[in-house]
Amino acid sequence: MTVTIYHNPRCSKSRTTLQVLEDKGIKANVVEYLTTPPDAAELKNILKMLGMSPRELLRKKEAKEAGLDDPALEGDALIAAMVANPIVIERPIVVSGGKAKIGRPPEGVLEIL
Repeated sequence: MTVTIYHNPRCSKSRTTLQVLEDKGIKANVVEYLTTPPDAAELKNILKMLGMSPRELLRKKEAKEAGLDDPALEGDALIAAMVANPIVIERPIVVSGGKAKIGRPPEGVLEIL
């Protein structure tokens, strides 16, 4: 089973989620998405697995600071903005077996494993 975590080591929820995986003996592929952001196709796939719209995956405070809180921004334009400004993407995201889950709460990611 391949497990990937889109991780920000400065985020306590992200660190805790990674620890939850490690405590279960799961060696996850760690993607520090701020330095290696997902491309548009990958982000679309993650959104599909999450069952979310691009706007639902935005961190509200960071999106506002980046000027992405304009409701006219939708779909591909919003995805492109997320790729260009990965700090606005909610974290952490765990992907496994064609499913994805945001680690809020961290233990919730175990549902997809």
